Amino acid sequence: MNLLKFTAFACLIALGLTSCQSELTLSKLEQQIIQEFEEEKGTFALAFKDLDTGEELLINARDSFHAASTMKTPVLIELYKQAAEGKFSLSDSVLVKNEFHSIVDSSLYSLSVGDDSESELYTRVGVKRTIYDLAYDMIIVSSNLATNILIELVDAKKVTQSMRELGAPDIQVLRGVEDIKAFEKGLSNSTTAYDLMRIFEKLGNGEVVNQQACDDMIDILLDQKFNEIIPAQLPEEVKVAHKTGSITAVHHDSGIVFLPDGRKYVLVLLSKELGDFDSGTERMAKVSRMIYDYVEGRRAN
Repeated sequence: MNLLKFTAFACLIALGLTSCQSELTLSKLEQQIIQEFEEEKGTFALAFKDLDTGEELLINARDSFHAASTMKTPVLIELYKQAAEGKFSLSDSVLVKNEFHSIVDSSLYSLSVGDDSESELYTRVGVKRTIYDLAYDMIIVSSNLATNILIELVDAKKVTQSMRELGAPDIQVLRGVEDIKAFEKGLSNSTTAYDLMRIFEKLGNGEVVNQQACDDMIDILLDQKFNEIIPAQLPEEVKVAHKTGSITAVHHDSGIVFLPDGRKYVLVLLSKELGDFDSGTERMAKVSRMIYDYVEGRRAN
């Protein structure tokens, strides 16, 4: 009987030590990541959430950043939401155009193909294309032209309202891309790492619109063509459904990491005021690998 009591006590001690070790490991990881960020000229934010354990790591996660093209994920979500509400079908076709109204005074402006990451769509002006195809281009090649067409379709204010409903209080989708008059007045789309984490958490858990919509959106995000940050240093068998964003001295990535054994986690990495764009990008890729190694290390333990 005494032996049994001793064994039970020893087990409790072991469990306690394991728990403490795990907590210390996360704390150590946080310090290592902060050190990585401090060695790079720029301002960084990180939000990590393990969708299986609920474990989180937040660094500057409530700080506001220019959203750049990360705002295209909220637009994608709004498209699927309105399609589910019967406002249109994703298979419906809309006219490709390159004239948009500034949110400042409704004056017309056009996008420059030279400033876009995708050029083929500009050859289709005046021709119809499906909403789904435009959404796909908006995400995987970050087409600004497709984005502006779709924002006009769904209304930026409704995108922001849907983010509030998903528990993202600080994402602001005010306008399309290259609205210079709005930019000059400080009217730009903005986000936080925490808010992007929240919407990807909802996507990963099948809680946006419905499970099928989440699966379909994730399938699009998995085809992302810009892979310099979150996936860059991860093993090939690891899949990432994500959306990047970049403007001058700004580079972001946000998404869901799917491990081969079925586990998944959300990771958001934001940056601004980068002194060296390429070096900052590589630094964030390294941090992504550090998060992956931590998650894998927990499984091993």
